[in-house]
Parts: sequence; C-alpha cells; structure tokens
Amino acid sequence: MPIPAVAVTGLGLVCPAGVGVDAGWERVCAGAPTAAADPVLAGNPVTISCRVPGFDPAALLTARRARRLDRFVQFALVAAREAVTDAGLDPGAWDGARVGVVLGNTAGGTATVEEQMRVLLAESPGRVSPLLLPMQLANMVAGTVAIELGARGPSLVVATACASGTSAVGVARDLLALDRCDVVVTGGSEAMVTPLMMAGFAQMGALSGRLDDPARASRPFDVDRDGFVAGEGAGVLVLERVADARARGARVRALVAGYGASADAHHVTAPDPQGRGFELAIRGALADAGAEPEAVDHVNAHGTSTPLNDVTEARVLRRVLGDTGALVTSTKGVTGHCLGAAGAVEAVFTVLAVERGLVPPTANLTTLDPEIDLDVAAKPTHRRIDLALSNSFGFGGQNAVLAFRAA
Repeated sequence: MPIPAVAVTGLGLVCPAGVGVDAGWERVCAGAPTAAADPVLAGNPVTISCRVPGFDPAALLTARRARRLDRFVQFALVAAREAVTDAGLDPGAWDGARVGVVLGNTAGGTATVEEQMRVLLAESPGRVSPLLLPMQLANMVAGTVAIELGARGPSLVVATACASGTSAVGVARDLLALDRCDVVVTGGSEAMVTPLMMAGFAQMGALSGRLDDPARASRPFDVDRDGFVAGEGAGVLVLERVADARARGARVRALVAGYGASADAHHVTAPDPQGRGFELAIRGALADAGAEPEAVDHVNAHGTSTPLNDVTEARVLRRVLGDTGALVTSTKGVTGHCLGAAGAVEAVFTVLAVERGLVPPTANLTTLDPEIDLDVAAKPTHRRIDLALSNSFGFGGQNAVLAFRAA
C-alpha cells in the first residue's frame, strides 16, 4: 500500500556553506567552494577540508553546555532549533509523547575519542573524562536533541555511512505513516574531520590530493576529479502529516513523496560497477512516490568527486531517467562531502530547490567527464521543479534516495 506523502514544515542547517538555511543556500547557489587548508590536519597526508565557518558553540549554546557536547551534537542542536522555529512549533506547547527524533550519524564523537585517547596514553586512565561516553556515543545526538525539545516519542540514530542522513528522513516518514508520531525532527549530523579519521580516508585513497589549490579540489563530475574533500555539519527537517500541517496553518515547504533504500551486497567500500544497488534505490523512491522517471525535473546527486562514484551514479541516472532533461547537480562542489550528514544537508538544499524553482550549480565543473552523459548544472538555473530526487550512497553498499514533490 502506498505511503502518503508527508510535509516538510521546517528546515535547519549548519554546514560549510554557512550557519543557517539562508546563509548556506546563498553560498551554494553562488557556487563558492569552501575547501581550505585545515590546521587541525597538519602532519596528515591530506591537509584540506570543508569546515563550518564562524561556528561559535559557546555563543550559540552557552559555554558550559558547549564543553559537555561533542561537535557533532552541537551542530545538530543548532540546526534542530532553527528547523523547529522555522516550522512555527513551540516545544513548550506540543505533546512531547507524539514527537520523535530520528537523526543520521556515522561515527559519533570522534574528536572526543581522539582527545581522551591522548589523555589515556600521556597521563593515566584516572585522568580520562567521565563525559567521554556521553560525548562520544552516536545515539547521544538524538538523545540530546530530544532532551532539548522535550520530545518523548521514538528517539533513534540511523547509521548507514554516508547515506545516514537520507536514511533517517526515510525512517522518520515511516514513523508518521505508522501513526507513531505527529511530528518528527529528522536529518543528520557529522563531525569526523579529525586527524585519525582523515588519515584513514587518506590511506584508502578516497581524498582529493589537490593540496596546492584546495578551493578547486572538490569537483564532482569533472574530468579532473581525484577524490572528495571531507566536510562537516548538520541538516535538520521537521516532518508532519500533510493534513496536520494544513490544519494548523503551517507553511508546507515541500512534500517527502517517496523513499527508496537498498544494499549493493558487493564490497565494503567500492560501489557495484553496474550500479545495481543505486538503481534499486532510485527506482524504489520513484515507485514509492507513484512517479514515472520522466517526471523527475531535478536530481541532487551524491556526486562525491571520486572517479568511481561519479561515473557509476551517472550511468545509473542515465539508465533510469533516460533523456528526460532532468537537471543534475552536486552541491558537494561547495560543501565538500559531509559524510553521515551529507544526505540531510542535501535534502535541505533539494527542498529549497523545489520550493524556489532554482537548481544550484555544480561548483568547479570545468570539463564534464565524457563518460558522464547527464545534463549537469554548471550555473544556477531557474526552472519549475515538481519532482526532485536526492541521492545518497555509503560504504557497505548502503543506498538511500528521497523523492520530494512541490507542495
């Protein structure tokens, strides 16, 4: 039985393109890359990243609270506050038992773990912080947001690697359809740009080595791409049933009309060369939305700027969508790859594209790879968007796709 579409009534964003939805959208639409040299990564094989600019947790959350929260939770709290305010909801007035929190995350508090490991090795076990586990555990991002909002419904974290944020939105929609909740605060958050994590990615050969020109390092679909640039951040969406949102007079920014998920069952890191898992997820989202491929107007692609991912995803999109004129973009040219938060950040951008009729450009796209037979946006493009897809794929062959309709 088809699941009814649900309303997106609120958006919140903390990402390398800016703190706040308006700031992030403006920079993404300007196609202004954020990658830069990162002093935290000094001594690593790759020393560039995409950081959230001007993020002051003490000012945003109070100094005491900021000290007790890892960066990935700080991001989520700030984005969740913005999203709930944007939705016109008052946590002091709602029935918290009917409010859920579903957030995606990959690695938990890696910065806290690395810091406390240094304490353990340099000093003693007795000097390790008692806050290590509350700051590190991945589930604490949902738990802390639930505490902040007084949300007493289902509270959980979804971990599907770089598809985590997208998977979380899909699970949140299902909770509404099953009448487990009336409101779900959903999305994803990640703060993995730490020396150990980035050393691991570098050793795998996943990161761009364009260290002499970091601003041009993240270049999805370009013939000269050589790997992704790691980013950080959080994207949060507030979801409600359409009838409930309309009844309270809420602004419906877009509809989550479909969700598809699959596994490659192929390799721990490399995508299936045939893209069979990608295709299952894309076709699943379309079927769930009751839409034919030719109805798709826009795709926010996973588009990581890695040689394998971009060409595989492009072939699948061509195979599924054909020559329909869907305009494809990857906002990772600006934000870099926000890992477990990427799908949530890009879901926010996809909602805005649908709502505003504007497809952001793929930054740094100078020469389209001749193996990529897609209409890729190289500049901001105004067009009516009735149906858009947001794609996310992760290590372990985990794939998730959301379909958004205009409200």
